[in-house]
Amino acid sequence: MRQRRIKDLDRKIEALSGYIVSHPATHRGSWREVFPRQKDQLYLEIGCGKGQFINRLAEREKDGNFLAVEGQGSVILRALQSCHDMGHENLLFIYGYVKDINDIFSPGELDGIYLNFSDPWPKDKHRKRRLTYRTFLEGYKKVIRPGGCIRLKTDQEGLFDFTLEEMESVGLDITEVSRDLYGSAIVADNIPTEYEEKFIRSGKKIFYIKASII
Repeated sequence: MRQRRIKDLDRKIEALSGYIVSHPATHRGSWREVFPRQKDQLYLEIGCGKGQFINRLAEREKDGNFLAVEGQGSVILRALQSCHDMGHENLLFIYGYVKDINDIFSPGELDGIYLNFSDPWPKDKHRKRRLTYRTFLEGYKKVIRPGGCIRLKTDQEGLFDFTLEEMESVGLDITEVSRDLYGSAIVADNIPTEYEEKFIRSGKKIFYIKASII
């Protein structure tokens, strides 16, 4: 979705730069030291959008630290503003795009990754760009500790089916799956994204997968 142009965007982001981690690759292996309070658990959301999900998760899970990646300036600004308004000390952002997650995190450094409504890249010729293509999944497996997990939510059944196949092909243990998240008991623990709330209002089903690292 095209984002509206925001006046003085760079200046507004700079004013909230205390929540942005510059040069993330330099923190590989020492991410817990970046946060004001070092905690046992560290989670990552790739593509946080306006940040509703990750801000609410950081508010609910005070015992964990959280990182969120977003490359669109007009979008991450909203996430940064929410983080500031909520006064989080356990949430930081990476402003940009991650090409190889292993350049940023060391083996077993994360406890889990969230993929919420990622670009489905529906054309088959673009399948390698999907964030659940097997090469991406292999990268996630390396940086998530054994017993940690990957969680995906999408409104695209094609991406859901593709992801199940790819996860099985790389040996992930699929522990939770639903073709109708809001019609299942799993939803009791769910935090919605902005897109998700719109999809639910329009009657769309939400597909969900949780897969663990063996």
